[in-house]
Formats: sequence, C-alpha cells, structure tokens
Amino acid sequence: MSQKRTVFFVSDRTGITAETLGHSLLTQFAVELELVTLPFIDNAERAHLALRQIEEANRASGEKSLVFSTVIDGEVRSILRSADAVIFDFFETFIAPLEQELKMPSSHMVGRSHGMVDNTMYNVRIDAMNYALNHDDGVTTHHYSQADVILLGVSRTGKTPACIYLALQYGIFAANYPLTEEDLLHMGLPKSLEPHRHKLYGLTIRPDRLESIRSERRPNSRYASLRQCQYEIARAETLFRREKIPYSNTTSMSIEEIATTILHERKLKRRLY
Repeated sequence: MSQKRTVFFVSDRTGITAETLGHSLLTQFAVELELVTLPFIDNAERAHLALRQIEEANRASGEKSLVFSTVIDGEVRSILRSADAVIFDFFETFIAPLEQELKMPSSHMVGRSHGMVDNTMYNVRIDAMNYALNHDDGVTTHHYSQADVILLGVSRTGKTPACIYLALQYGIFAANYPLTEEDLLHMGLPKSLEPHRHKLYGLTIRPDRLESIRSERRPNSRYASLRQCQYEIARAETLFRREKIPYSNTTSMSIEEIATTILHERKLKRRLY
C-alpha cells in the first residue's frame, strides 16, 4: 500500500487559486493526502526554502510530492521545477496557449487574481461584506430594499455562511432572516418580508443533519432534539411552498454550492469576477 502523499500548493500570493484548482483535481482520487500551502513564494530565497520543504516531505514519505503551482516569476518557477516532485504548473499550462491564441504576451504581474488591482472592486467587496454582517440573522430589516437576496430558513441551515460567501466572492448584498417558532406557528410571512418577497430564497436541511449541527452548539436541548428539528423543517418547507418561495436543501451541499445555486436560481447579477 502506498504511503500518504504530500501535496504542496505553491503561490506567489495567497495560494487560493492553487488550492482551488488542485483540490478540484484531487477530489477525483481516493488517496490519503497531506496538504500543505506555501503562500507568498515570490523570490529566489523563498523558493529555495520551499524546495527544501518539498524534499524533506519526499524523504519522510518515501514518495514524490505533488506540487500545484500558480507562481508567475520565471526564476522562482525554475527553482521549483528542480524539485524531485510531480509538478503541475498552472501558469505554464494555461498562459502559454493563451498568449499564442491572443497573439500577445501576458503581463506576468503578480497579484492580479486576488490582489487590490481595482480599488472599485475592492470597495464593492467590503460594502457587500458589511451589508451581510449588519443584516445577519434578522438583526435589522430596515435596509432590505438594498438587498439583492434575502435568505430565509430555520436556525443553522447555512444562511450566514452563504451570505458571507456571496458577499466576498460575488459582491452580492445578501441578508438573512431566521424563521422563529412564532413565524412557523402562524405560518405566515413576517410583515417585514412582505414587500421583498421577490428577493426571498429559502434554505432547508434534512432533520437528522440539523439535529447533529444543533447538538454541537447546544447538546441535550429541546432546540437540538430530532423532534423539534423535524417540526421546524416540516413547517418551514410548507411555508416556502405556500408562499411560492424557491428553496434548496443544503444537507449535502457545500457553501460554494449553496451560493452558486442561489446566484443561478435568483438570477442575481454578480458585481465581482
């Protein structure tokens, strides 16, 4: 049986792009992995330090490490290529064919993907994030007219992380409103939401999964009991159907999938690319 393979995500910036692309490929293989991210590898000195770390991992595991790199600088990339590892150089793989097709050289500028290249886009992200935090969990409903979408659901169905992800990744102004026991008892849409029903999107979840999530927060409580979870989910879904509010079951969905589903189904116009 093979030893655990070490995977390095190497970047001259945050490493987010290398992680995202690398993870997408690695999910296709059922193999035990040790994941290591090496951000800000943007000069020869840091590249040599990364090289030593890769070689140490090789010796420890007895296997070649896998290296996913989004480094742009030619000297740094050359140093990394000298490693006794299997290297996936995304810059070399994608940029060279693009340069050939577009008949122009790339800028080779570090930080274009996640840096502050455009102050306007940066400000949009901050404004959207502030909106999500200020309109979390129904704390205030006075500025729902500014919302692009308002997520609706019982406690712990993923509303807050979905709002934050929509803000950070897409610049979407997302608020969320928790359905209380009173809302569920009367089976009516809260008055503060009536003028904005065209912005509503519901989130639901399987009761046993909700029980597990709530038990981590408040174990052995009525709030976390399976019976209470079953009741709340059944009432919430009935309300969604009655009020013709589109909704998704988040049980087996990642935050990224939840946000993308909302973006697509509500036909939201993203402000960030």
